[in-house]
Amino acid sequence: MSRPIVVKIGGATFGKHDPILEDIVTLQKRGVSFVVIHGGGNLVTEWLTKQGIKTSFVRGERVTDKPALDMVTAVLGGLVNKQIVGAINTLGGKAVGISGVDGAMIQSSISNGELGYVGVVKKVEPAVLTVLLKAGFIPVISPISYYAFDRPADAPFMLNINGDPLAGEIAAALKAQKLIFLTDVAGILDKSGKLMSKLNKTQAKELIDSGVASGGMIPKIAGCLKALEAGTTACIIDGRQAGALIKAIENNNTGTVIQP
Repeated sequence: MSRPIVVKIGGATFGKHDPILEDIVTLQKRGVSFVVIHGGGNLVTEWLTKQGIKTSFVRGERVTDKPALDMVTAVLGGLVNKQIVGAINTLGGKAVGISGVDGAMIQSSISNGELGYVGVVKKVEPAVLTVLLKAGFIPVISPISYYAFDRPADAPFMLNINGDPLAGEIAAALKAQKLIFLTDVAGILDKSGKLMSKLNKTQAKELIDSGVASGGMIPKIAGCLKALEAGTTACIIDGRQAGALIKAIENNNTGTVIQP
């Protein structure tokens, strides 16, 4: 089995006309193996609001109490995941939707008591992914993890988890060929707003330490750094354009590429 490509897409990437999903199906038909991790935080907030459940954040991260965890699990593990899987299958691809709980694949513990039921990855068991990849399927993974470490007897079995560092953990566990983050910006920008097309590990770390990288770009770079440990090349690209994913894989000259 060839080394897969791990792709992290945002929760807004839905629908059969989405260019990224079309790229994925096109490349799958050419023999490329994919693992897809998705987000969906905005849709979770929308559904929490519909149910009258208050959403709060600490330093930009969602506080996940038990009602919020139930909604996160339902929306990300159900609605978002199945929309993406359905779109890929409708386009002629082969996809199966799972979460980190399935097969005890993503094992985690509480990351920070302030955030409630939010996990940090402690271990990845990739057996389920290996089986699906060998069978020719694209595993589409929702960022719900298995609460495997230090879990009180009365606690839920699931934890909410950030999909960006999760993508890095999965890429490292699979020794993926490449990790690709699809965003709504051109890539990583320097202080003057200019695209940085190529970085090494040291330069990527410096962007975080210096504060040049901020907000949602920090966990993406952290995910890239984790993947680099396994010899995986990582890149952050603008996923809004048709053919962006194909270009990133076949030409390796779009967005920001971070090499080991």
